[in-house]
Amino acid sequence: MSHQQITSDTLYAAIAGVIQQARQQVRQVVNQQMVQAYWHIGRLIVEREQQGKERAEYGKQQLEQLSQRLQNDFGKGFDVTNLRNMRRFYLAFPIQETLSLELSWSHYNLLTRLENASARAWYMREAAQQSWSVRALDRQIGVLYYERLLASKDKALVEQEARQKTAGLPDDPREFLRDPYILDFLDLQDKTYQESDLEQAIISNLQQFLLELGKGFAFVERQQRIRTDDGDYFIDLVFYNFHLKCFLLIDLKMHKLSHQDVGQMDMYVRMYEAHKRRPDDNPTIGLILCSEHNNTVARYSVLSESKQLFASKYMTELPSEEELQRELAREREKIQRIQEAAAAYQLNTTH
Repeated sequence: MSHQQITSDTLYAAIAGVIQQARQQVRQVVNQQMVQAYWHIGRLIVEREQQGKERAEYGKQQLEQLSQRLQNDFGKGFDVTNLRNMRRFYLAFPIQETLSLELSWSHYNLLTRLENASARAWYMREAAQQSWSVRALDRQIGVLYYERLLASKDKALVEQEARQKTAGLPDDPREFLRDPYILDFLDLQDKTYQESDLEQAIISNLQQFLLELGKGFAFVERQQRIRTDDGDYFIDLVFYNFHLKCFLLIDLKMHKLSHQDVGQMDMYVRMYEAHKRRPDDNPTIGLILCSEHNNTVARYSVLSESKQLFASKYMTELPSEEELQRELAREREKIQRIQEAAAAYQLNTTH
């Protein structure tokens, strides 16, 4: 290849980069202006045409007339449905300064359908921070990500999340792990799959699995080997969390949680601490992903008191919202029982 060709290719690459960057900036500006404009349109509809009151019959007639005029002058993007969406947008986010301009109008169309104001704010913040696509946001809402996250915390943490504190996330693994994990994207239709198939499906869908894992996780290795004097041991999946600054070991089990599973993970974590953990890392976390919980094992094994070992259920099919709600209710009841037992124990020890 000639020097002239190399120079030409380099010049083209530089110019192409400038063009792509400029187009991206234009798209971002257009998106921000669209979100701001639609918010203002929603405000005008609510405040000026409805005098700030939700009067459906009055609003329907006014919107139809307004829509017809706007479509004649500005196109089909201002039909009655879109005007209603803009009005709903303003009602859901009445304070303009709280809007995240990193999100698109399509993101906000999803968010405004949520009745829970705390959930709306949380999903908006997470979608912006994690750069969720509209499809990713839709899925996380569909599998009740917010509700499952709250169900995995104790009462104090739930109250903290409900207050929407933004000062930062505490360095507690419970803030980053949840239960259950919904792995419907693995598309494991054949019920005869083995643990190796489950592991391979996760690797093949790693991006979606990271999304389901949550905030700050990065993939490290599959079947990571730890060499000891007595032989080699292999850990199914290893991740690293940049918020917790620690490794996460995942062991996949296709059966109900057993005390052998807990003992094995406890051993893996101890070996990882001795052979893999770096001096500037926080303590390693072990997560057992099993097809079914075992409350007895959870209560009477090291899981009940360890800050490094956890067990969660995984589901390879997307459950209905009713099934998820029942699952969350069971988790909340379990947390409440644990809190009541701890409170009773503390009361007994103080007397």
